[in-house]
Amino acid sequence: MENFPQRYNHFLAARGTFNMRSPRRNLRAAAFLFFTASLCFAAPTAIGPADSQRYLNDIKVLTRDNMEGRGDGTNGLTRAQHFLEARYKSLGLEPAGANGFLQPFTVTIGAKIHGKNHLHVQNGAVKSELKLNQDYVPFSFSESGPANVPLVFAGYGVTADEFAYDDYAGLDVKDKLVVVLRYEPAGFAAKSGNQGLTHHAQLVTKAINARNHGAKGLILLNGKLNEGEEDLLTRFGSVSGPENVGVLFAQVKNDIADGWFKAAGKTLKDVQEQIYSTDKPASFNFPDTLRASLAIDIETIHAKVNNVLAYLPGKSGEYIILGAHYDHLGRGNFDSLAPSQIGQIHPGADDNASGTAGLLELARLFAPLKGQLPRGILFASFAGEELGLLGSEAWVKSPTKPLDKAVAMLNMDMIGRIKDDKVYIGGVGTGSTFQKVLDQARGDSHLKFEYSQTGYAASDHTSFITQKIPVLFFFSGLHADYHKPSDTWEKINPEAAARLVNVVAAATMAIDDAPEKPAFINVVEANPHAGGVPSGGGYGPYFGSIPDFGQTENGVRFSDVKPGSPAAKSGFKAGDVLIKFGDMPIKNLYDFTDALRRSKVGQVVHVLVLRDGQEVSADVKLEQRR
Repeated sequence: MENFPQRYNHFLAARGTFNMRSPRRNLRAAAFLFFTASLCFAAPTAIGPADSQRYLNDIKVLTRDNMEGRGDGTNGLTRAQHFLEARYKSLGLEPAGANGFLQPFTVTIGAKIHGKNHLHVQNGAVKSELKLNQDYVPFSFSESGPANVPLVFAGYGVTADEFAYDDYAGLDVKDKLVVVLRYEPAGFAAKSGNQGLTHHAQLVTKAINARNHGAKGLILLNGKLNEGEEDLLTRFGSVSGPENVGVLFAQVKNDIADGWFKAAGKTLKDVQEQIYSTDKPASFNFPDTLRASLAIDIETIHAKVNNVLAYLPGKSGEYIILGAHYDHLGRGNFDSLAPSQIGQIHPGADDNASGTAGLLELARLFAPLKGQLPRGILFASFAGEELGLLGSEAWVKSPTKPLDKAVAMLNMDMIGRIKDDKVYIGGVGTGSTFQKVLDQARGDSHLKFEYSQTGYAASDHTSFITQKIPVLFFFSGLHADYHKPSDTWEKINPEAAARLVNVVAAATMAIDDAPEKPAFINVVEANPHAGGVPSGGGYGPYFGSIPDFGQTENGVRFSDVKPGSPAAKSGFKAGDVLIKFGDMPIKNLYDFTDALRRSKVGQVVHVLVLRDGQEVSADVKLEQRR
């Protein structure tokens, strides 16, 4: 399941069966066949039950070391792609991509230091040249370019109206290089309810704040260290951010910066302790004799990845989409929730080898029914989900089957860790027949369903609900191994997962055989987090837009706007590109997140968007996030 940044605020959501030699298996199989035959939407023929051992074996294959955590743009993801392609081919399914079974698209997978980079500091007659990766390091989301500018110290680089604190108050930083400390003033913890560091401590927030104050660049210092702690530079590429935050941004070691403070008759330690003891800013201008020459050259790295698509034709042109993403985090990077283990393989057994294996079982079960079902079935294995639902967005933007013939989309993401037989199902309210279908499909599965009516969540089905296609999202819940190397196949509950696959199969059969397709319903839900299903909430007041994560142009394109939301009430709609929020320019989703966090519930904000190339504006009254 995609880890929305901070990529979008690290708003996270995490997301077995029968033994053929077992008499109990035979009884369950018989019960399943009887149940399937008894559905009020009578299927043209019955299908067998999912096999827990096959299911687990596929998870084992997908989490082997040579799969390298199936990171987007890695050889491991390509190996997983070949595995899926071969399986679909062996089942006799038809290729449904733009290139055989494949639909290629391009993703951004990182950045690298490129060309000439330097940092020279002139202190009077003394010029020092800092060494890259030893004395300083740029951040991967830094702007590229040169600067030869004065230095100014701006405390923690924080503007926090809610705490009546502003490091930039009375300070002119325009076209200067701003030196700031990591983290935030100590008093913020108590003022925020001792919930840990606030968003002001995030590096991308500091960079946006510096840019919005007119700074040319930003220099980060670790500042005060705990006993035994080493003054280490941040590993390049390990911090989440946009491709270009719009300001030069690098980190410098404390001992280098100490000389700058001495030129101002101060010490780094004393200034930081002053802020700590008074809980007030202590910003100042360095002497005019102190200037820095900084040049940063960052190259964005792109990769071509593939959705893997197979089709089971039916008797009509309509079809159901069964989907699961097969990519994961590779060796971690900034998406890992085990920072000390970045570099180790993150196998992603539950996220989302579990859903991928479920999709392969469904393909196996339905394959013998080629040409027999009233509607076809598109089996969609998506890449790029962990980078922001990019594979599913690529498909709905360039569908390989007519989009208007899609009846429903059923998505499985993290279905392998079912505990106490509890399963979360999202999107139930988006299809007019879904509640009845699920009530029947439950059968003798002994699973307990907890429903969410809305279809918005941090997984691939969201791309389809923005196209007004009814969706169902199957999810087994949060766990401590999410986005960590410890998400391994041994922790999968294959027997329970296979029972859920049987439910998905029965629901698919019922939707497929129904005389009328489910009507799409725009859901306005009283509690968007009901059912334990992640829905993209994040932090701060509520606005109600769904961003297009694959967008590359300036601003934030709305993939959709939630019905009944403040944005919808003010007339904004899908396709609008947000370029200004209040007095804040919006260049990317990080800017929007920062601007929204700085707003207050009940505040009326003037919002400017581009619609078909024309500026459209309206006032939006922000609401309490539920």
